[in-house]
Amino acid sequence: MSHIFSQPTKTILRRSLLAIAFVFGCAFCSAYASAQIIVPPTPTLITPPEGAKVFLLGHAKGTQGYVCLPTAPGANTAAWTVNPARPEATLFTNFFGQDFQIITHFASPDAKPNKFAPTPLPGGGNATWQSSFDSSRIWAAVLHGNTIPPSVDQPSCPNVGSIACLLLQSIGNDAGPTGGRLLADATFVQRLNTKGGLAPATGCSTSGDVGKLALVPYTADYYFYHGGVE
Repeated sequence: MSHIFSQPTKTILRRSLLAIAFVFGCAFCSAYASAQIIVPPTPTLITPPEGAKVFLLGHAKGTQGYVCLPTAPGANTAAWTVNPARPEATLFTNFFGQDFQIITHFASPDAKPNKFAPTPLPGGGNATWQSSFDSSRIWAAVLHGNTIPPSVDQPSCPNVGSIACLLLQSIGNDAGPTGGRLLADATFVQRLNTKGGLAPATGCSTSGDVGKLALVPYTADYYFYHGGVE
């Protein structure tokens, strides 16, 4: 008896098989994958220290969230929050022509602060990346104000009118519930090739605007590193 599969069914089966192959590939070829990651030249300010080795690259698609708040207690003027903006993004990698989710990016409390974590921890949450495979996490903060505004002269950050490119250092790491450590030993994160994401130019100027929320689409490349710290 022959079995005839519809085109949608064939597509689902193909993607499912690719997904399985990708998961196994991630488990066994991380060293090979890291060797294939080419980091574009970056200014010294956002370059990880000597000894840091890139091991993972994710292409992010999501939003930067801004809240309209008073410029001072009791003020009649308001402005969009800029530091920190709250990210919500999904990071993908391409495998045989298909995009697969590898990491989610959001803000959350640092549950496992390390020796580089500030005291006290920021009350609004910290930039967080969580593996889609083993749920391991890294929390990170911008390192000493290490930001570079986009410029046509910067090959790693060329899109003028976008959020800054950054170097962040881990301030917390956590293994997944079954011991997975994909991001549990990450030490630095670079945000490069940003596009979009800046706070709106309008819509938040007076006390009557307070409380408004703006979700601004953005894309970026996130590079994850091991090592480079003592």
